[in-house]
Amino acid sequence: MQITKFAAGTAIALALALPAAAQEAAAPAPTDAATVVATVNGTEITVGHMIILKSQLPPQYQQIPDAQLFEGILEQLIQQTALAQTVGSLDAVDEMVIENDRRSYVAGVALRRAAAETLTDEAVQRMYDERFADALPTTEYNAAHILVPTIEEAQAIKAAIDGGADFAEQAREHSTDGAAQAGGALGWFSAGMMVPDFESAVMALEVGQVSEPVETQFGWHVVKLNETREQPVPTLDEVRAEIESAVQQAMVTDLVEKVVGEAEVTRSVEGIDPGVLSDQTILDN
Repeated sequence: MQITKFAAGTAIALALALPAAAQEAAAPAPTDAATVVATVNGTEITVGHMIILKSQLPPQYQQIPDAQLFEGILEQLIQQTALAQTVGSLDAVDEMVIENDRRSYVAGVALRRAAAETLTDEAVQRMYDERFADALPTTEYNAAHILVPTIEEAQAIKAAIDGGADFAEQAREHSTDGAAQAGGALGWFSAGMMVPDFESAVMALEVGQVSEPVETQFGWHVVKLNETREQPVPTLDEVRAEIESAVQQAMVTDLVEKVVGEAEVTRSVEGIDPGVLSDQTILDN
């Protein structure tokens, strides 16, 4: 596999190095996927093969103009075909690799076809309604905190702030948290994103208010609520990608359960040591 990839990369690299004049072609002729572009000992290579190979190239090649890629892709297919013809029969391991690759690819075809039928506007709307039809706007909180190991330190810091000390300066000087250098700023968060005791303390504050020391598993916090805002329920367009992904995932789960449930499956694993998965020597037998 590595040698084949090397040959492919070499073929494309050599083609890219050709002078522009060497890559000039005649006026385009009408083509379709079955149009033959080369034969190797009678085996045909078509435009369809070239298009598929280009689609499988690494991203850096996808940006290269087709006129520069054409000869390299064709040469790769010629090389692969000629090399494949020298092999003759494959051994059992090679056949199993091909069987696995084919099984995986064809299963993917089944999923893609099912997705094309399932991912309709109606299905997307239905999933959106299930998730958001009864949703309410959520409150988000912008807070800062100072984290110290003991309640005594937290009480002393709270007293200093009550006496006029700047919260951010106290955070930079005393907090053991990673947000210390940012003045203890935690940014925006909503319910469920912080540990319960910390979250409860934040939600009990008025904007601008500083809490009494709050204990969590991380230590003792002095918390300041900077601001709140209402986050509206997202529109369908705002979460379309998320909803489409959820529709497809539900489809995959349902389809796999259905086809496996309907298939006649016989398992014969009794007495087989799971450790065989790591025993490469079995393949030599």
